Amino acid sequence: MINLNLEIAQVGNPILRQQAQLVRDITDEKLQELIDTLLTTAMDAKGVGIAAPQVSQSYRLFVICSHPNPRYPDAPLIDPTVMINPQIISHSDEIVKGWEGCLSVPGVRGLVPRYQTITVEYLDRYGKLHQQELRDFVARIFQHELDHLDGILFIDRVEKSEDLVNSESSKESQKMS
Repeated sequence: MINLNLEIAQVGNPILRQQAQLVRDITDEKLQELIDTLLTTAMDAKGVGIAAPQVSQSYRLFVICSHPNPRYPDAPLIDPTVMINPQIISHSDEIVKGWEGCLSVPGVRGLVPRYQTITVEYLDRYGKLHQQELRDFVARIFQHELDHLDGILFIDRVEKSEDLVNSESSKESQKMS
């Protein structure tokens, strides 16, 4: 039986700092199994996205599965979306700061600057090319997950140490904002 839930790599694991490799064969059975595993792992962990390196697989692949949950109660509900070899092809000039957390950096939140609107390109699990505009929270998820493919964690993007807090502190900060 296939394990549909993988252990999430934690900060300090070298795979989180590596450049992930391009996916060359989308039809590969093991890749398709990995996609299913990423979907279940993200949902079980109450995440809104997860990248292959977070489950110790060095592929340019992530899923976005935004949904309201205890970690992100105001997250928009979108269908889980598989993004293979994703890239940003254009972005707005406007950069906004927002609170982020990460399944690989438990207990920490950071105020991270990101482009508000991006146009992205990616392949779905069947090899079909997609291009779409993402905004606000979903654009933030995409940029966060894309960083994972380049060995970057959200804590690297925080501009000052005061913008890093434990998860409970950020909930209080969000209530006050």
